[in-house]
Amino acid sequence: MQREPLSVVVITLNNAATLDACLSGVDWADEIVVLDSGSSDDTLAIAQRRGARVATHAFDEFGPQKQRAIDMASHDWILNLDADEVLSPASRAVIERALTNPQYAGFRLPRRERMFWTVQHPWSWRNTHLRLYDRRRGRMNDVEVHSAMEVDGPVKTLWRADFINDSDPDIASRIERINRYSSALVAHKLRRRQRFTGLRMVVYPPVFFLRQYLFKRYFLNGWAGFIASVVGANYVFLKYAKLHEARRCGHGRPPV
Repeated sequence: MQREPLSVVVITLNNAATLDACLSGVDWADEIVVLDSGSSDDTLAIAQRRGARVATHAFDEFGPQKQRAIDMASHDWILNLDADEVLSPASRAVIERALTNPQYAGFRLPRRERMFWTVQHPWSWRNTHLRLYDRRRGRMNDVEVHSAMEVDGPVKTLWRADFINDSDPDIASRIERINRYSSALVAHKLRRRQRFTGLRMVVYPPVFFLRQYLFKRYFLNGWAGFIASVVGANYVFLKYAKLHEARRCGHGRPPV
């Protein structure tokens, strides 16, 4: 029995350093769609060399931009990757089996994180993400930064079809990213009217660290796992600290 045809969609902006590895890992797909938002490096040349169908559109938010790329695809089954993510070689066979008469609306894939000078130990906990799905049964949500596909129907995790996130080659890069992300999430949290911000600032960071370092077994990654857990706890703190600041200062405007 033949599998469902598959489109891979990727949004880009100056991703020349990682895009070639990303696209080479999915060169077996029926189609690759790259939606760029104004790259000034070799991103577009790399995408074209890899046989991708390339288009450009000004960037507004992650959710709408990813949805545009999905809408461009020729096939209903979508594999959505970021430009700094690489599918493992063993994932192809797992995905192709899953797409042979699929009984689910989508599939979650486990993600291994780059931890600065190393890659996450395979025995530490890997978060799963809905990246393979039938676009007829869902759309991207509107959560700033952490936008994700939401589908109507059952979802299964393909534990043997993992991918590596290669976004943070060093500590400075991760800290810069969490600073940007925590700022971008303030508007979303204001809309949700999240309560007990002060309590969350105090309680959540140490709880996050313990959960990450001990229960998710980041200690298996040595000092890289310890540092990643501390930086992650700082991200949790910054999200609520910036929300508290926005409320005290009138949504980010200092009081006169």
